[in-house]
Amino acid sequence: MVLMLPLISLAVWGQPSCFALTVHWGLPQTARETTESATKTVPQLPCGSDRPTYAGLEEPAIVSFWSKSDLNRAWKPPACSGWEQVGFTNLVSIAGRFTHTSGVADLLRKVGAVSRLRGMPYWSTTHKQWQTLIVDAYAVKDEHSDERRSDFTPDELRPGKDLFFTEVDNLSGKVVYRLQLLAASENRLVLAVENASTIRYHFVPLFGAGELQSVYFFDRESDKVWRLYSIARSGKNANGSIVSNERSFINRAVAFYRYFAGIPATQDPPAAR
Repeated sequence: MVLMLPLISLAVWGQPSCFALTVHWGLPQTARETTESATKTVPQLPCGSDRPTYAGLEEPAIVSFWSKSDLNRAWKPPACSGWEQVGFTNLVSIAGRFTHTSGVADLLRKVGAVSRLRGMPYWSTTHKQWQTLIVDAYAVKDEHSDERRSDFTPDELRPGKDLFFTEVDNLSGKVVYRLQLLAASENRLVLAVENASTIRYHFVPLFGAGELQSVYFFDRESDKVWRLYSIARSGKNANGSIVSNERSFINRAVAFYRYFAGIPATQDPPAAR
């Protein structure tokens, strides 16, 4: 007998934000619709003419989780993600809208200001309380350097250019990340982030380099409204000890989504308890 992990769908409220969690065995349900089965649904990224279902500005954002049991381990990401490797261990997507009136340059400044990630909170499912997720964060010269430098400027954020920053996580300690702008225009930004160094927990490797990846799609809808779609995955070769901790994976992904969308970080209730 094989126990299938559930696909988890959540509603993530923006302005102000709150969360509602429902768990469905076999039949995943988003805030908007129910699909046929977990094995028949795949993440729909905003690539080309494809468009995922976005929540309205005052509606819950749509957050969906897949384990490797829900999709084939050989799932191939769309080319627009920049992900070359197939498969995953955990996968979470978030789709919603947020208010932004300062244009793309201000979004680039926020993306480049990695030091502002310092102190970012998230809901700890272990301790059942809000805790600091990012203890420290700072830009570095390259993936082999730990010398602090100033935050990245919008001029430095150019498509195809690799930038690097260090995060000190509350559990896994110091990790170097690669930051790359995949696309940039007045109406669209696509941002990719992945770990450039191994992520460890008490000296035990959890993710090899490139095994923890996120992509953020910012699309202008009007002068005041932007759509944001984020997708994060742990690679299929990730340490098996983290496979069952999907709620923590969701909460960490939602913490970054809230940051980019300007949603209060510790607004109750949390995404997943």
